[in-house]
Amino acid sequence: MTDVLDPASVLGKAIIVLNAFAADDTGVAFAELQRRTSLPKATLHRVAGDLVKARLLVRIDGDYHLGSHLFELGMRASVERTLLEVATPFIEDLYERTHETVHLGLREGAQVVYVAKIGGHRQAPSPSRIGGRMPVHATAIGKALLAWADEDERTTVLSGRLERLTPRTITAPGRLRQQLDSARENGVAFEYEESAVGLVCVASPVLDTNDRPIAAISVTGAVTRFRPADQATLVRAAAAGVAATLARRGRLGEPLA
Repeated sequence: MTDVLDPASVLGKAIIVLNAFAADDTGVAFAELQRRTSLPKATLHRVAGDLVKARLLVRIDGDYHLGSHLFELGMRASVERTLLEVATPFIEDLYERTHETVHLGLREGAQVVYVAKIGGHRQAPSPSRIGGRMPVHATAIGKALLAWADEDERTTVLSGRLERLTPRTITAPGRLRQQLDSARENGVAFEYEESAVGLVCVASPVLDTNDRPIAAISVTGAVTRFRPADQATLVRAAAAGVAATLARRGRLGEPLA
């Protein structure tokens, strides 16, 4: 038995099609979808048609879009939904205090998945998108999550390919490990124009009762005006507030769904 889904199975082909969509896609033409999936035309036409019937895809003016039913299913995922419900007041308060872009993210392997993003009119242009992904080593939120990960998980990421996104992206494993150790000691991680030129960031992890990272919260701003270290205390407090609320729910036996 294997944990890897068979790409030749019906479900495997459906997952290939759904995973072909990027977070910032506004619509994908059939030819482009075929290029991304490498599926035969007849197969892709059949699979895409079934996904449209299931409302997992919608077709508008000939282009395919992810369907709203995917969002509905995602909101039924108990852990993520509970996390978002608990975290929202804290990240909204953090935005009101800083008036900079606030993120909530989870780690999946060597990537950060953004599940919430709040920003105002003056927010700095950022590559992050809700539902989008970024490499953990190039973001403060990723470093915060990796700093509290198990040693074998940290080693796996550090021994893998560390992609350079900007001239300041840290790709030396030894230097990155030093930053992770510092983040664990101080409770916050920093990023200085490592995911995008012009952006700086500070993040802190949301830890469970065993000090394992559930998620992380970050504040991002333009390097010309934002000083991450000045907001470290606020970010730590927000992350700790989310963690305490989740722990209290667990102790009180409140449903997490």
